[in-house]
Amino acid sequence: MSSSVKKSSSSSYEKYEVRKRNPNPQTCALLVIDMQNYFSSMASPILANLNTTITLCRRASIPVIFTRHCHKSPSDHGMLEEWWFGDIIMDGSIEAELMTALDRSGEDMVVEKSTYSAFRNTGLEEKLKEMGVDEVIVTGVMTNLCCETTAREAFIRGFRVFFSTDATATSDLDLHEATLKNMAYGFAYFLDCHRLKHALTGE
Repeated sequence: MSSSVKKSSSSSYEKYEVRKRNPNPQTCALLVIDMQNYFSSMASPILANLNTTITLCRRASIPVIFTRHCHKSPSDHGMLEEWWFGDIIMDGSIEAELMTALDRSGEDMVVEKSTYSAFRNTGLEEKLKEMGVDEVIVTGVMTNLCCETTAREAFIRGFRVFFSTDATATSDLDLHEATLKNMAYGFAYFLDCHRLKHALTGE
């Protein structure tokens, strides 16, 4: 998984963004995907926006759920080991830990996963339903891999999906933009820090 950083300054996805909606704080949860030391070079540029998003959600009593990608044994590597030439994030390593600069609370849930989806074999869907959640806001890294896969699976499982445009990141601008186009076209409503603040506070 590449660790170079490119930030998006264009909005080529806007022509596909024909649907707009605000999240309902009563039934929404914030998913913070894989903000771990392994991804720090691409995650650091969005950290301020992400922490702002977390703060806004907490103030609106929206639960915050972190995911942590890690592998415990060769049996759970799946296709990732082959695809990434053996570059696997092993549980217990410093690379697998969440970044210390994240705005975290003891009440936040942490979900461990071993593939691109936060829903696959994690119990996340059941936990969300127990909490009365039917909407998710997707943030974190990598835009085109774990964030996109999680957003697609959430949509397919019947959750309304909101996707952050300024609190997601990946290794390449083209990949980031491609995901945003796909999300706008078929899967998710878009949010950024300003939209979210206005939606939750009216400011």
